[in-house]
Amino acid sequence: QVQLAESGGGLVQAGGSLRLSCAASGSILSINLMGWYRQAPGKQRELVAVISSGGSKNYADSVKGRFTISRDNAKNMVYLQMNSLTPEDTAVYYCYAFMFRPYWGEGTQVTVSS
Repeated sequence: QVQLAESGGGLVQAGGSLRLSCAASGSILSINLMGWYRQAPGKQRELVAVISSGGSKNYADSVKGRFTISRDNAKNMVYLQMNSLTPEDTAVYYCYAFMFRPYWGEGTQVTVSS
């Protein structure tokens, strides 16, 4: 079992920045993928960014050039640096990990005011 704990959400004005962190703990052998999804009110959960254990990254088109995902394999941590935030980025952000099956954190709220 893997447990994921997010931190770093909050309220920020449009144009501002936030950094999300996620710590994985539990019976960890090797986590293939780690990343972030988000879910806005009334919308489906969507991919934001994922990163493989080897460092390959994939971003949603809507965040390319503004968000940066990084990972510390030794600490089982994944980070999401979010810059130039807009109100459309307002959502609950969920940490994601895949090790034989998907795991999810409980989510952290990000609210961007206009």
